[in-house]
Amino acid sequence: MPALSRLRKNKSAAFVLLFALTAMAQFAILLAAPVRPFVDGFSGRLAAVSAWLIGAFGGACVHHAAVLSNPANGFSLEVRDGCNGVNVVIVLWAAIMAYPAQLKWKLTGLAGGLAAIQTLNLIRLISLFYLGQYCWPVFQFAHLYLWETLIIVDAIVVFGLWSRRVV
Repeated sequence: MPALSRLRKNKSAAFVLLFALTAMAQFAILLAAPVRPFVDGFSGRLAAVSAWLIGAFGGACVHHAAVLSNPANGFSLEVRDGCNGVNVVIVLWAAIMAYPAQLKWKLTGLAGGLAAIQTLNLIRLISLFYLGQYCWPVFQFAHLYLWETLIIVDAIVVFGLWSRRVV
């Protein structure tokens, strides 16, 4: 029994170490100067999709780069690092890459996790766009606490569902 316990601990330690190394490598890449234009472009595309969705459902919204604006009242919201969901995607991807699974399952988890987080993030951006215009105190709470927590919980749920499926 002690040998089995040590084996389990070693697998856990290997996962934690690989997770940490993978996450650090991804964050280093994210912060590298050559990658920044891609990240900024991604934030701009999130703003564009958000503006399109708001307009498709009858709202007033224009975007310029990564800024969403209501032309009627002048409210603006900028999609910055931390607001684009990339940091949470990196943590999820690090967990998926560190988990012992076949490559096809890892690729499925990476793609599905990105889709799940960014879908929820679009809902987040649109809700914050409206909350910022109509209820500033709720906007501040939702922006700083509620949505941050929900996006992280989304990643945890995705990883849990994915890892159960892999096993």
